[in-house]
Amino acid sequence: MSTQPLLQRTAAKRIALPVKVEPKVSFANERTFLSWLHFTVVLGGLAVGLLNFGDKVGKISAAMFSFVAVAVMIYALWTYHWRAASIRRGGRGPYDDRIGPTVLCVALLRAYTFAYVIPISTNCTFD
Repeated sequence: MSTQPLLQRTAAKRIALPVKVEPKVSFANERTFLSWLHFTVVLGGLAVGLLNFGDKVGKISAAMFSFVAVAVMIYALWTYHWRAASIRRGGRGPYDDRIGPTVLCVALLRAYTFAYVIPISTNCTFD
């Protein structure tokens, strides 16, 4: 009888197995991208409404909302291409980004603050 184990590990040899990426991963990436674009369309509609029916503060707020909407569009496009390239290369992930959405939420919070809190605190009348 042999005293050697059946399976031995050798430090010099590494076996490279191809990573199988399912098609649903690419479709999930595209679905996430379309969800971000839906959000930008809603935000852009809010900006157009403020631009058409707002006073001076409303027009400034519309410009801020438009800026945030464009920033979200650029972020969504960049993230989509980054994830798609990583999926094509067979990367195992992670595919999440923790900094981008936080920065966009802070920008959106500032725009909302300017649009709704500043006119109330300065006693603006909406004529």
